[in-house]
Amino acid sequence: MSDNACALYDATVMHQRLRPLRHRLRYGLFCLLLDLDELPRLPERLRLFSVNHFNLLSLYERDHGAPPGTSLRAHVDAFLAQSGIEAGGPVRLLAMPRILGFAFNPLSIYFCEHKSGGLAAIVYEVRNTFGERHRYLFEVAPQQAREAVLRHTCAKRMHVSPFMDMAMRYDFELAPPTPEREGVDMAIRTCDAQGSVLVAQLHARRRELNDRSLLRSFLSHPALGLKVLGAIHWEALRLLLKGAPFVRHPGPPDEPMTVTRLNDTP
Repeated sequence: MSDNACALYDATVMHQRLRPLRHRLRYGLFCLLLDLDELPRLPERLRLFSVNHFNLLSLYERDHGAPPGTSLRAHVDAFLAQSGIEAGGPVRLLAMPRILGFAFNPLSIYFCEHKSGGLAAIVYEVRNTFGERHRYLFEVAPQQAREAVLRHTCAKRMHVSPFMDMAMRYDFELAPPTPEREGVDMAIRTCDAQGSVLVAQLHARRRELNDRSLLRSFLSHPALGLKVLGAIHWEALRLLLKGAPFVRHPGPPDEPMTVTRLNDTP
């Protein structure tokens, strides 16, 4: 797969809390779609982007769980195989880069394909402000891979917000990147037994990945990671002042990954 599999995306994120009180936030950001096979060669054509080295923008494979001495591609292949997923094709990662050495990704998404083409699995990698990580891996059926929107559901396994209980589920809707589609669109509903509590949406539009687009994005969002982390704490303070019930951290998840196979019942 060539470098045109990599791209830059201008994006807007929206969170709408529905219960027990209403609260809404919206902010802009940018992210990169990176083919993990092309990752080692990408800095050869991008002066402003490096892998595992400081630059204006960079990606450190350890930020996404790759052990020392192991490439991110090998790391993803290992946890896919451990989960019983036969993929073997391209793996693309949608995530925000480090800017001047700093990044915070609340959510990164892996698009894992079969050797013969078509999605084999989607992995949602969630980080919280306590330094914890959990992956929600969903096997994709051949007929589902041809649909414009993929839908997945699973139980919540990791504490994210101090204003949300653990006894909830996530309903994912994802329109993945394709050669025919210029954007990536996603919605995540966090639900309890009574229905939706929070809706989060991402709308992203593709641009060519080159030094010019990287510089433009940097100038538009020069402190992106700090902006995201600061927004999380600022919105938490606003919720606290509104009287949102506080939920104590119950501890890290028991397992690093939740795997949903095709024969599993939600």
